[in-house]
Amino acid sequence: MHTHKHKPIHKYTHTHTHTAMSPSVPLQEMIRAIRSARTQCEERGVIQRECAAIRAQFRQSDNGGRSHNLAKLLYVHMLGYPAHFGQMECVRMIASPRYSEKRVGYLGAMMLLDEKQDASLLITNSIKNDLSHSSQHVQSLALCTLACMGSAEMCRDLAPEIDRLLRASNSYIKKKAALCAVHIVRKVQELGELFAPAARSLLSEKNHGVLHGAVVLITELCERSPETLERFRKAVPDLVQIMKGLVISGYSPEHDVAGISDPFLQVRILRLLRILGHNSEAASDAMNDLLAQVATNTDSTKTVGNAVLYETVLTVLDIKSESGLRVLAVNILGRFLLNNDRNIRYIAMISLQKIVGTDHNAVQRHRGTIVDCLKDQDASVKRRALDLSLALVSASNIRSMMKELLIFLSSCPPELRAQAASGIFNAAERYAPSQRWHIDTILHVLTTAGGDVRDETVPNLIQLITTASELHCYTVHKLYRALLTDISQQPLVQVACWCIGEYGDLLLRGDCQETEPVQVSEDDVLDALETVLQSHMSSPATRGFALTATMKLSTRITDNVDRIRSIVSIYGSCIDVELQQRAVEYNALFKKYDHMRAAVLERMPVIEKNSPGHTNGESTGEPVREIQPAKVKQGELPQQPANQVCDLLDLLGGSEETLQPSPAVGGTAAGLTTNTASTAGGDLLDLLGGFEPVPLAPAPTVPVYDKDGVTLTLSCEKQSDSGLTVTLTASNSTDSDISSFTLQAAVPKSVQLHMKAPSGDCLPARGAAKVTQMVVLNNPNKVNLKMRVRISYSSQGSAFQDTVQIDSFPGLSAAH
Repeated sequence: MHTHKHKPIHKYTHTHTHTAMSPSVPLQEMIRAIRSARTQCEERGVIQRECAAIRAQFRQSDNGGRSHNLAKLLYVHMLGYPAHFGQMECVRMIASPRYSEKRVGYLGAMMLLDEKQDASLLITNSIKNDLSHSSQHVQSLALCTLACMGSAEMCRDLAPEIDRLLRASNSYIKKKAALCAVHIVRKVQELGELFAPAARSLLSEKNHGVLHGAVVLITELCERSPETLERFRKAVPDLVQIMKGLVISGYSPEHDVAGISDPFLQVRILRLLRILGHNSEAASDAMNDLLAQVATNTDSTKTVGNAVLYETVLTVLDIKSESGLRVLAVNILGRFLLNNDRNIRYIAMISLQKIVGTDHNAVQRHRGTIVDCLKDQDASVKRRALDLSLALVSASNIRSMMKELLIFLSSCPPELRAQAASGIFNAAERYAPSQRWHIDTILHVLTTAGGDVRDETVPNLIQLITTASELHCYTVHKLYRALLTDISQQPLVQVACWCIGEYGDLLLRGDCQETEPVQVSEDDVLDALETVLQSHMSSPATRGFALTATMKLSTRITDNVDRIRSIVSIYGSCIDVELQQRAVEYNALFKKYDHMRAAVLERMPVIEKNSPGHTNGESTGEPVREIQPAKVKQGELPQQPANQVCDLLDLLGGSEETLQPSPAVGGTAAGLTTNTASTAGGDLLDLLGGFEPVPLAPAPTVPVYDKDGVTLTLSCEKQSDSGLTVTLTASNSTDSDISSFTLQAAVPKSVQLHMKAPSGDCLPARGAAKVTQMVVLNNPNKVNLKMRVRISYSSQGSAFQDTVQIDSFPGLSAAH
């Protein structure tokens, strides 16, 4: 196969040698031929012919154009074509005594060889010989090649040679040797001890190139070894002197860049001082004066000066500097915020973000400038300005900062809206001057960016409203007006419906002291709720809020109860199962259990917040007495006081559960939906006619998956001899929300599987809510049951997928 591949090339070589594209054509002519190719295919043809000619030339032992051919091959390599056949030619040319061939050979080695190639070991001896060559240019070639592609073995073999060259008299060689030593230290860390004495002595050099190499080498040594770092702290005065010389030196054309003397060396020295001064009082004291001098004497009108100032600021903030110097550093960053260059504004905000916790007051002085950056056209600058503005909010400036942030929210790009809304909520909760201000602020956010707020916003706001009892009238009026204005913002509509349901009597009364009186009729309120129920913009959850609010109004109004009854009965045949179930249960309250309606639909107790960021179901209300088990026969009603909230559960035939009032959809009446799962399936039938359900032991639940904060538990319920219902429950204990959560299941071929619709596809952070997925299995052949579940979800912009095998099903063996 190998010979077959090369036959056309040999044939072409013999015939093509005398044509226009002969092996002796200069490099420039080959480049011209390649560039003039009209198509990729034509370019490949030119390169293949040229490579064939070069290969043939390499095979000739006595070849005067070796360097010429290798140079052409390197150009071919730069275009991305294979050139590995030139590796051995590089080795041969490095061993050549002629400088012109050595130069191209070393260049070829740097481009075609790396430490993984065995051929790289063949040049170790040549490099060692050339490091002792009489010509500085040959020594330089060897140093550059070793620094570029030297493997760990080569570095160990040649380190003594590099140490010797570090002490040479020639500055040109010392500069190259210092940078070669940096590569060696990175490859073989323990060799750092060998170079430390020579590196220290290089600081007394006058040549800037040698000083630059020495500072880079010392920085590398200090970052890798705490002992070396401690030793070089004694060199701080020398570094300070070098830096002072650069700052106060006059104009030197050799080193001047835009009026700054050797800014590259200055930046390197400042970085090294930052490492040496970190966590060291003595080293920091020795450099305080110098840093103040650099900060005040460096011209900030040019980018070069700003680069030096930025490094100075980073050094001041990272060492144990004086408080006045830190303020000076923050002021420099403040000046950067006014710069026309967006890159400079961006790095200034990144630096201020890091120190806002430690130097809060100093950063506060630049609050106005930071807030102005919110209006910047650049999205990345906007994002950083938002982060910094939120970090600067405090009890003393909450009103003015919130005004600016709300203005920003109304015009900010969609990708920043969720972050801005979340930050405003956190700041308002932490520093709110009054409950009314707090409620107004959250309502403003919901009106502006309701579609971008987190799921827990609705229950959090409901909790806040219930605790502000003196503001109930004001809040319900304000939310009613917001509902009439816009029903597209779902969270706002949900809170508005909840408040109208709870405090509809206050809305109808109309005499609110906090706001201008508005006369609202019962029909107006019901019209508004019906609009929400019928709107295509309303989500199923929002319709649930609106239906429950309508139902609760039946105990708060007097004239339109029949209209409410008809609205509820219409939704008894709704296609949405959740809404249909609510309507059927509410309809039962109007008929068979009408005497209990007032107690079931009474106002929610004050919800006490357990923890920040709680969601539906986590709020606990006033303690409710435990309910005694009761059996309800057909035609009988439980003899219990009508004013007890626990009557709700007796509707369903008795339960031993304690009712937890929740700010879930529909307030108290939500228990009709949420608590049925704890009793036997017959309970719901009892609502419609009465059965005597036999209490069943709850199905055992076992964990089947726990990874990266995502937990999956499984419980089983045997439906028949071959039928089984498996319930998978997922929760999220991490600090970030999970979206697009899906479960897929696979079972043996003889088992029939039906997956019902999951309860949702979002898992809020910190276990705030769970997702349940019911899987119905039919195993007629009684095979050994196994199930494989694939878990897929997205978190913080990344997609995750995992698989878990379930071999045992709790309760199944017991059922057998």
